[in-house]
Amino acid sequence: MATQHPSAASRIPALSHPYPMANPGYGKRSVPGQPASSAGDFALLPDRERYIAGFIDHLPDGASMDVKSLAKQVPLYAQQAVGSALRALTVAGHLRRARCQVGDGDQVRWVFRTFWSRTARDNEWWISHLAAEGRKASPAAVTSPPPPARVPVEEPAPVEGPLPVAAPLVEGPVPVAALLAEGPLPVAVPPVAVPPAIVPSAVPQQRGPEPMAPPVPESAPEAVPGPASGPTPAPTPGPDAPSPAYLALARLGRTDARLVLSAADCAVLEGRAAEWLARGVDTAYLTRALTAGLPPQVDSPVGFLRRRLRDKIPPLVPPAAAPPAPGTPVRLVMVECAECGAPGRPEALPDGLCLPCHRSGTPEPVAPPAGGLAEAEVRSRAGQVRELLRAR
Repeated sequence: MATQHPSAASRIPALSHPYPMANPGYGKRSVPGQPASSAGDFALLPDRERYIAGFIDHLPDGASMDVKSLAKQVPLYAQQAVGSALRALTVAGHLRRARCQVGDGDQVRWVFRTFWSRTARDNEWWISHLAAEGRKASPAAVTSPPPPARVPVEEPAPVEGPLPVAAPLVEGPVPVAALLAEGPLPVAVPPVAVPPAIVPSAVPQQRGPEPMAPPVPESAPEAVPGPASGPTPAPTPGPDAPSPAYLALARLGRTDARLVLSAADCAVLEGRAAEWLARGVDTAYLTRALTAGLPPQVDSPVGFLRRRLRDKIPPLVPPAAAPPAPGTPVRLVMVECAECGAPGRPEALPDGLCLPCHRSGTPEPVAPPAGGLAEAEVRSRAGQVRELLRAR
């Protein structure tokens, strides 16, 4: 039985340097839905476990949670004491060590995570939480952006005729005899400015009649769009259209004459009927529930239906979890035994311990000796003890 310790736990040391973080994907993972931290946290734990639990609770997510890293930062306890405290916190329901599969396709690896809860949880809660961790969808594959569209480049038109051959390059000075053998060198002649030609002035001609512009054809009248061929779409209901709950109540009188309702009665009961439909039932279910087992005579249909809508409202069923898409890999979550480190399914390791370690930690009942004392002898010895106590 847990005993509450009224004395405060040892003060958590203030770290002068940042706490070592685990590799991405590893380390501490805080479970969701935890209450805010308070001074009464871990009050039912012994001093050592309470001190280490408060230290772990202040660590950020992703912090390294192995025994060596914790023992280096906790000045009061060594590795063996920290390991024993972690096992006690696992049995108490604050901690679970697990191996989780991550990755896609052929690149799947196991990562080691430590799930932490400020509130002590039972085995059923941990099994449900770890199963939800395994059902989490894998991260979407990162797709590379599509290559840019290829812009066609116009190729130059082929040149007809022989291509000009460039003169070979000659390294070093060229002898003058070679240049004279090829012929006289061209002499550059300066360009001579040519005066502009004198254009004789045009003789003015007699102005005649202007030519007539060609007639512009009259534009055809715009065609008026006629009715589109095909089926006419159904008219959409307006904002004043009756709701499904109102229509179901209005049709009750046609199903059974004892439940004839007026328009005002349907408007009064519409809200209660809408609550039924909001809980996942259809109008057929609503009609069967309201018309089943009617008395021979119903004096007030609106009062009778109001009572049935209130008393027979269906339970609120949570929506079923959507099945995973075909081809989605199943992520395995294996819990490690806090004593020996053996992995297993969460339901196979109650209190975070495998079956052999769980049995070894449970003390076996002490059997009474085979040759026990008789009842008369026990009474006589008890009387002797009482006499000795009185003599004192």
